[in-house]
Amino acid sequence: MALGSTLGPGGKGANQAMAASCAGTRVHFVAKVGTDQFSQFAFDHLSASDIHSFRLYQTDTEPTGSAIIYVSQENGENMIAIYSGANKTITDEEIAELTHELTDADVMLLQLENNFEATRSAIRLAHTMGVRVIMNPAPFSPDVLSCLPMIDVLTPNETEASRLSGIEIHDVASARAAAQAIVALGARRVIITMGSRGALLFDNQQFHHIPAFPALSVDTTGAGDAFNGALVAALAQGQSLLQAATWASAFASLAVEREGASNMPDRQQVLTRLQQR
Repeated sequence: MALGSTLGPGGKGANQAMAASCAGTRVHFVAKVGTDQFSQFAFDHLSASDIHSFRLYQTDTEPTGSAIIYVSQENGENMIAIYSGANKTITDEEIAELTHELTDADVMLLQLENNFEATRSAIRLAHTMGVRVIMNPAPFSPDVLSCLPMIDVLTPNETEASRLSGIEIHDVASARAAAQAIVALGARRVIITMGSRGALLFDNQQFHHIPAFPALSVDTTGAGDAFNGALVAALAQGQSLLQAATWASAFASLAVEREGASNMPDRQQVLTRLQQR
């Protein structure tokens, strides 16, 4: 029996954009919605946020994407069922319109809740323009393998890294083996996020394990999105990949202490948590 319910904004891309904005960088967010009441909800949410600019495409063939999320009262863990809806209708023409925004961008962050043809086109466009590409391969799709040479940093969680590598991850040692296997498939750099075990960075044949920051977990729903958004914000601000991953870990530890996938901490809170280590 559920103890309560609530309706809130979300989606991996929107959550990640919100995180990057809260982490202190200028963000341009692009998404596609339907023509239903949730499309207006999405517009109002983004308009009220600190995201610098956004573009919402619309389609009348599919409803706005949505998800049902179950959160454990005991430990904050979650289970999610997603209906992608309009997210799966992005066109190559809409991707081509990103050229102007990419001209001024340092980093582009993508995930896999959209139709992969459009995602591949966006990766190719950014790569051609010399913009760093960060890919969060979630939800998992083997299609991402074809794009690995154009991706600067791949950020799977344990489940996604296990499926990409064929190596079951159960500790840091097995995560190392999985990261090596993913690089052998063509990835340049890999960060595997491992929840309470922290994160593992594999860059230039060197491993860096970033221990998790202590946190009182309330809702883990947006933890990965918080990490990825904060990671690209730090990279855009000139931090090294190791520095950015450490910053992102601190940011994510604060995010899981809040209810709601899009409820992100601010920059000052992250600086305070970093000082506590």
